Amino acid sequence: MRRLPPLTALEAFVQVARLGSVKAAAEELALSTPALSRRVQALERFIGRPLFDRKHQALEINADGQRLLDDIAPALDSLSQALENIQSGGNQLRLRLAVMPLFATQRLFPRLGELRQMHPQLHIDIETTPYAVARLGEGLDAAIVLAKDIDPALYAHELDHDEVYLIGRKALLEPPHPLNAPEELSQHTILLHRDMALAFDAWKEAVGLPDLQPLAIDNYDSGQLMLEAAAQGLGVAVMHASHFQQAADNRLVRLFPVTVESPYRYFFVCRPRALQTRAVRIFRDWLVSADI
Repeated sequence: MRRLPPLTALEAFVQVARLGSVKAAAEELALSTPALSRRVQALERFIGRPLFDRKHQALEINADGQRLLDDIAPALDSLSQALENIQSGGNQLRLRLAVMPLFATQRLFPRLGELRQMHPQLHIDIETTPYAVARLGEGLDAAIVLAKDIDPALYAHELDHDEVYLIGRKALLEPPHPLNAPEELSQHTILLHRDMALAFDAWKEAVGLPDLQPLAIDNYDSGQLMLEAAAQGLGVAVMHASHFQQAADNRLVRLFPVTVESPYRYFFVCRPRALQTRAVRIFRDWLVSADI
């Protein structure tokens, strides 16, 4: 049998290729950046050719690297699944799911008990990783993400259409200086989620003020924190109608009730081959039928 490179080197290569970042891959594998780079270099020496084009401090996968990734990634995914199956002893079904915290608390968790009653053998490991799509098949079976669109190479089921809401504390509408017109947002801070970066632009276009500049834009990676920040008067949050409605927070109000379709939607996503596993199929079917 032909000698194979270390599995750790293959794992490092796949992680860098999927995430497109040595730093991000190192974080996911709990390695230092130099240690991960050495593993990738060891694989390249074993193969005898580079797998990435090195541009300054960035790595860009080349044609040889892409060919290798396409060939070995499914095998590594199968190996990971086989290990999980033997560890569980065949008595449990386990789904490794990435989901945004606000979606989980507002929409998923209130209904998850129904799924547990229907399929008590199904257990779900929850992650809130920012690299969910890139990690599908590598530590994750499926994800619920907020995005404009999804790579056509993946299986995706759209979960909703929604509107963009501007959300602020009630005091913004009260004397002595009520917020009466969109133009007055130039004196206020806007709160934006990193996964909805263009939502405020879409809202400005819809109200005919594409050049409106707020006092500042503060970026968040947590919808829950955005709602709390808005309630505390730290800014005006740009979010979805469902985020506002399901928060049911009497400290908050919707500002400027204009209809603006959001460019972002929630999707359930996974690799097509993941649908061959029973845990993924059970969860996908329930998620769709339950209209979460």
